[in-house]
Amino acid sequence: MSKTSIGPEDYSRPLRRLLVGVLLLVLLALFLVWRIDSPRVERFRSALVDAVVPNLEWALVPVAKVADMVDNFQSYSRIYEQNQELKRELQKMKAWKEAAEQLEQKNARLLDLNQVRLDPKLTHITGVVLADSGSPFRQSVLLNVGARDGIRDGWATMDGIGFVGRISGVGERTSRVILVTDSNSRVPVTIQPSGQKAILSGDNSPIPLLEFIEDADEVRPGDRVVTSGDGEVLPAGLLVGQVVRGTDKRLRVVLSADYQRLEFLRVLRSHDIETISDPGGLIAPPLLPSQPQPAIDGEAEAGAQPVQGGGDVQEGGSGDAEGPADGSASGSGETGQ
Repeated sequence: MSKTSIGPEDYSRPLRRLLVGVLLLVLLALFLVWRIDSPRVERFRSALVDAVVPNLEWALVPVAKVADMVDNFQSYSRIYEQNQELKRELQKMKAWKEAAEQLEQKNARLLDLNQVRLDPKLTHITGVVLADSGSPFRQSVLLNVGARDGIRDGWATMDGIGFVGRISGVGERTSRVILVTDSNSRVPVTIQPSGQKAILSGDNSPIPLLEFIEDADEVRPGDRVVTSGDGEVLPAGLLVGQVVRGTDKRLRVVLSADYQRLEFLRVLRSHDIETISDPGGLIAPPLLPSQPQPAIDGEAEAGAQPVQGGGDVQEGGSGDAEGPADGSASGSGETGQ
């Protein structure tokens, strides 16, 4: 007879079934105990809870810790998302702040331009500075207004406070402004309150020189400098700056215009300025026309023929070749003798 071998699975399978059955019975009993509404069962439930639950606190600690970790992780995720959102909003706010500051500066510039008191006869055009070609050898800026806007050479320009320069070169849509700090700039000015006349000469420095002062002893640092209007090149009374004494002990002018931030310039129309269209008699003499040929009539031409014929004087002749035709004949007779 063959013997059948009995393995571990033959014992574990009935034991597993038994344990599952016992667990189901226990769970059913707990369910019935918790569902029965009776004073005795209630006392039993209380006693069971008092006996079991305090002893299971150690088992609940990991569960509580895991629950706390889950809550903390969710809270950290929310905080991280809020932080990223706040960073994005802060970046947007920085951009808006920069735009607001630029608009505030432009608004202040425009308000300054509108509040400058000028001669009512002078109208103006406001232009935007497109480029600044400031260099050690040339001080000028480029405006976005030109001939199509009626701009002419020589017109004065101002920012919101003081005189900046004059138009020197006009295109169809742009114009160039030579600043008073340029070495080629010469502006006649008046120093107040003494009333001394002078020339403001640019030397490519922020504080140009005062030259050809009538009486330098009457000028004090802090005096106000305005355009004089001499020569009718620039309007009179435009604020230029204040007198200071430079490090070289020479009188200079601190300009009122803010040359560090030239964004808008006011071009003053000066229609009363006479435009020079010809060189004038003091510069060069008028061009003389070519000499015309003299008109010769018939009689004059007849009288001119003997002059050509009697030009050569014979030996012993008188050489009198002038006169009418009969005179020429007598002259020939004398030659014949």
